[in-house]
Amino acid sequence: MHVPDGFIDAPTSAVTGVVAAGALAVSLRGARRELDERTAPLAGLVAAFIFAVQMLNFPVAAGTSGHLLGGALAAILVGPFTGVLCVSVVLLMQGILFADGGLTALGVNITDMAIVTTVVSYAVFRGLVKVLPRKRRSVTVASFTAAAVSVPAAAVAFTLIYSVGGTTDVAISKVATAMIGVHVLIGIGEAAITALTVGAVIAVRPDLVYGARGLQQRLKLRVNGELVDAPAAGPVPAATARTQRKLWITGLVTSLVLAGFVSFYASASPDGLEKIAHDKGIDRKAEKHASAGSPLAGYGVEDVSDARLSGGLAGVIGVGVTVVAGSTVFWAVRRRRTRDVSAVSTGV
Repeated sequence: MHVPDGFIDAPTSAVTGVVAAGALAVSLRGARRELDERTAPLAGLVAAFIFAVQMLNFPVAAGTSGHLLGGALAAILVGPFTGVLCVSVVLLMQGILFADGGLTALGVNITDMAIVTTVVSYAVFRGLVKVLPRKRRSVTVASFTAAAVSVPAAAVAFTLIYSVGGTTDVAISKVATAMIGVHVLIGIGEAAITALTVGAVIAVRPDLVYGARGLQQRLKLRVNGELVDAPAAGPVPAATARTQRKLWITGLVTSLVLAGFVSFYASASPDGLEKIAHDKGIDRKAEKHASAGSPLAGYGVEDVSDARLSGGLAGVIGVGVTVVAGSTVFWAVRRRRTRDVSAVSTGV
């Protein structure tokens, strides 16, 4: 659902840019509360994993494909504020390096694919977790539902943005019907990927899943007539660090394999927005991407003639760049939180 340059007029793109910038500022502050010694190392990996899985377009209808948006997955794994930042990092890397999603439309894409999907999915997720039994399976079920809802919600958001600032004269009813219809199907794929990933992490380290925190009641002990939390039972710190390091390495290797090898077998059909834009004429005023001359444009490496090798190298580079960029952002946010906590504790 990456919106190219030229689909939305300049004033509307500017407004969404302001909205995106404000949301990112709020998310940077909110992420300080979400990122701790458990989630900070995971956040950069989540961004890289989303980048990798977005390369795996899957068929949803005749001549149409879909791919993960990632807002629900990021919000549930590392928190909604950090989730917005994760998806935004991915969109920034895709736009600058791979000419995927217009640079003048970056505000539109962040608003639609990062903010809307994350906010909607996490609201649905939290609502379901509160009413479902307090079990791990409930988190997986809530993840599936939240992700499934988030994709058509993004389609509705694009339709609203297009109704305000679309550059072509296409009936908004036709855009809405086509966008929502195909993205309901894409949402099913998004839901499956999200639920499987969240379920896999919960099976190994449930404490690393932000949305699963507080799932189980702490054991209470009566001390001097008062109920207090019993000491948490779990692995010793050294073992915890080892399992977290193993999970991180496994996640990175999986991302590299998906982007570097499996992506070659992804559907070559246009995704939902591309297909609809072509069929309905929304793309009549599409502009050439400012990064079209990038050596990685189109998810291939310039001057590498073998398509399999070119795409695989581009995918590996993309995962590497995204994990470094994401980890740097989240390390800086985490460091800022540590300084703030230190300042409060010392009274500075």
